[in-house]
Amino acid sequence: MSKNITKRSEDYSKWYNELVVKADLAENSGVRGCMVIKPYGYAIWEKMQAQLDKMFKETGHKNAYFPLFVPKSMFEAEEKNAEGFAKECAIVTHYRLKNDPDNKGKLIVDPNAKLEEELIVRPTSEAIIWSTYKKWVNSYRDLPLLINQWANVVRWEMRTRLFLRTAEFLWQEGHTAHATKEEALAEAKQMHQVYTDFVQDFMAIPVIKGAKTETERFAGADETFTIEALMQDGKALQAGTSHFLGQNFAKAFDVKFANQEGKLEHVWGTSWGVSTRLMGALVMTHSDDNGLVLPPNLAPIQVVVVPIHKTDEQLAEISEQVNDLVKKLLKLNISVKFDDRTNLKPGFKFNEYELKGVPVRLAIGPKDLENGTYEVARRDTLTKEIVSKEGIEMFIVDLLETIQKEMFDRSLAFRDEHITEVDTFEEFKEVLETKGGFILAHWDGTAETEDKIKDLTKATIRCIPLDRKEEAGSCVFTGKPSEGRVLFAKAY
Repeated sequence: MSKNITKRSEDYSKWYNELVVKADLAENSGVRGCMVIKPYGYAIWEKMQAQLDKMFKETGHKNAYFPLFVPKSMFEAEEKNAEGFAKECAIVTHYRLKNDPDNKGKLIVDPNAKLEEELIVRPTSEAIIWSTYKKWVNSYRDLPLLINQWANVVRWEMRTRLFLRTAEFLWQEGHTAHATKEEALAEAKQMHQVYTDFVQDFMAIPVIKGAKTETERFAGADETFTIEALMQDGKALQAGTSHFLGQNFAKAFDVKFANQEGKLEHVWGTSWGVSTRLMGALVMTHSDDNGLVLPPNLAPIQVVVVPIHKTDEQLAEISEQVNDLVKKLLKLNISVKFDDRTNLKPGFKFNEYELKGVPVRLAIGPKDLENGTYEVARRDTLTKEIVSKEGIEMFIVDLLETIQKEMFDRSLAFRDEHITEVDTFEEFKEVLETKGGFILAHWDGTAETEDKIKDLTKATIRCIPLDRKEEAGSCVFTGKPSEGRVLFAKAY
């Protein structure tokens, strides 16, 4: 199986696009700007979804589902939110087609089937959900309302790339309502931490936790918390956001509750979400020129066993031993595949599983049967060793844990090597062009300076790190006073 993937050093963007397709994760569809997520790619998303869903439920959230369509007047109710998403909206204006009398076999929009009110195909669900919460919330006894939705959204993008930016994508969106500001803020911070734990512990991607600047906040939020990850090409990727909405949506949709004294108050809200964009982050953080490198916690197949044989008798003897191992691994909750296809050579299979990023590969032939051994290969380091079949299952358990940890450690070392403090704008531009990565620099706190730096360099303020040192300094661009350094980078 020939990989023929462009090297990262030659063209990182081309490498990414080719890898996503050749590793069977996704492909472009017949609908411009939309993707087909293939079974192998969807299996990874399902593992992400299952783990996140578990974490959401452990923190008291319940799943619900809300309509795909939002009446235009409802969408307009929260002005900042409507304005922020207006350019990306897809709109339904009619509800029927009819035969074209001038062109047989073709269909045209029936002008008599115009909707009384246009419908927005949801780019995000705050409007439809908060209009529903108005009916659900009456008293303090109804709060907190902790709801999550797994859904698709549409944001009409002109330039698309599989997983990273598509017109339609999959995500989850949490929407909660609370009696007090303190409760809502605590919720937004809690979900920020849930995302941090998931991305670091399961995706093996280190992140920097921070707050967005006012310019970069979610439209309609009082505060946006973000986790920022660094890809191998030195660009940042926003891996998850959690928003403290204040009372903005409650006021826009008149969501009030009677407090314990019987007085009516507006509730306080949050929203938070991650999407299939995380699939792109997974590919770009860990993979290499040979294909995908998947962390064991999210790999659809954690272990593959490839038999090496010349005769049917040898295969039968190998299969008897391997089938026993497969049962033991499944009992240990390890996903394992025994690839006993006889129409493909072992070398083809090795290439296939290397391309697909399977963390551990076992090979076994007649000599291994005699010696009571397996050849064990690691996908992340491309190293091999001979291991006794005695206790091999516990060896694999430990190896998978080691791979997960070492993948995170390598990504963390790379990330830390690519965080640079600068004090002048010349340094800023030089680091951005020669090294890339995250740049820590002083900023005077104004949107004007933020916009000018973005116009001149294409670098944005990714976040104000939550753990930053509060230190007086001079803005890297204007020289005006600054309270501390913020994180800049070019980003996806």
